[in-house]
Amino acid sequence: MTSDISTTPAEVVTGAGEGATRPPSPAVKPATAARHALLHGAIVPTMLRLALPTIAVLVIQTAVSVAETYYVSALGTDALVGAALVLPVSMLMTMVAAGGIGGGVAAAVSRAMGAGRVRDANALVFHALALAIAFGLAFTLGLRLGGPALYRLLGGTGGALDAALSYSGWLFAGAVPLWIINLMSAVLRGIGNVRVPALVTLVGAVVMIPLSPFLIFGIGRFQGFGIAGAGIAVSGYYTVAASVLLAYMARGRSGLTLRRVPLEGRLFRDILGVGVVSALSALQLNLITILVTGAVGRFGTDALAGFGMGSRLDYLLIPLLFGLGTAVLTLVGTAMGAGDQARARRAAWIGALIGAGVTEAIGLAVALWPAAWVDLFSHDPAVLAHGAHYLRTVGPVYGAVGLTFILGFASQGGGRPLWAFLAGTARLIVAAGLGWLAVAGFGAGLGTLFAIVAAASVTSAALCVIATLTGAIWRPGRE
Repeated sequence: MTSDISTTPAEVVTGAGEGATRPPSPAVKPATAARHALLHGAIVPTMLRLALPTIAVLVIQTAVSVAETYYVSALGTDALVGAALVLPVSMLMTMVAAGGIGGGVAAAVSRAMGAGRVRDANALVFHALALAIAFGLAFTLGLRLGGPALYRLLGGTGGALDAALSYSGWLFAGAVPLWIINLMSAVLRGIGNVRVPALVTLVGAVVMIPLSPFLIFGIGRFQGFGIAGAGIAVSGYYTVAASVLLAYMARGRSGLTLRRVPLEGRLFRDILGVGVVSALSALQLNLITILVTGAVGRFGTDALAGFGMGSRLDYLLIPLLFGLGTAVLTLVGTAMGAGDQARARRAAWIGALIGAGVTEAIGLAVALWPAAWVDLFSHDPAVLAHGAHYLRTVGPVYGAVGLTFILGFASQGGGRPLWAFLAGTARLIVAAGLGWLAVAGFGAGLGTLFAIVAAASVTSAALCVIATLTGAIWRPGRE
């Protein structure tokens, strides 16, 4: 596809070797300066500049999530189990929005900018908004209609089921704003703008710290809403933050502008060609958690609560890996759009090694001292024992999880996410398939189930490494 940068003065992109004759207009200067840095800057400093703001703010946001779990735990075991039942589903939506379809948005935007197709990059903003509304409504309606059956399938009964339904109803009422935040943030990350998405998330975290306990417990004569208050707080934040982000995008200060344009099938294909496969990968990851949660539920409420507290740490790795992974995606996508596959490969491997090293260090720490984590949520000896058992078994392979996650983002930027999906399929078959078979068919205990989950992570990492080494994740040619 040919570049449009030399024919539209307002969209000229200056950079080494491009022979531009006129400077970019003020409206596109932020995007063009970022493009030059993405294509020519040193990889590690550029990657860290992109990753660290996102990581720092998402860590703060995750800390708020941990605090919310602590608040909910004060409502009793039913509320704690109810929140644990909703967690895999809420994380599924977030991961599909941010790393799945959002990954497709960021990849499409970064490749368009790398190739100098600024008109397409601008049009992708409105296409991303259309997708956000459609997917958000699908999640809201799906959980409204199917939530009761799903939470029963996961083992929810009695008070725990009631708590899950109350929390879920309010949480997923804010699905459309959540999708808008994630897809508009993906647009900005695709051009290297991590400051604005990070600022939106940071402000949200600061607001949620006092808002969540107020709505859960109340103060003075205000009685609070119990576990429903946690969902109300989250949905309220998403609604306000989405409005702010849309206003920012409409002003065009980032270099790309949200404006109504004719919807084009080719631009939806640019997004969904990567995004749907990546979303299915996110679905796989959460389906693994859902099915393993169901298998653990066969051992009773204490085992389910302990596993929920231990596996929550798995989700807490996501901010780190997401921040680094989106930086890798942007670098790889921009380089592939510009036809520089060698730079794309270097960025992918550097990011993967950093991700694997950091997550492995975390995994070894919690495997050696699991009480430092699970003691935050419960003092029930049975719950603590099950949570510690999980971390001692799965923690040592967290490095494999990190490696898989980052190479998956690299495959999005490379335009070939299928191999990451196949690696996720292998993990699903081993963890959920063999895990359920071992427990339900052969009467295996929790220790065997947790060992199978660990083996599944190693299997998927090995497949991702093979695909990257053989070049299967790279789309050949210039965009």
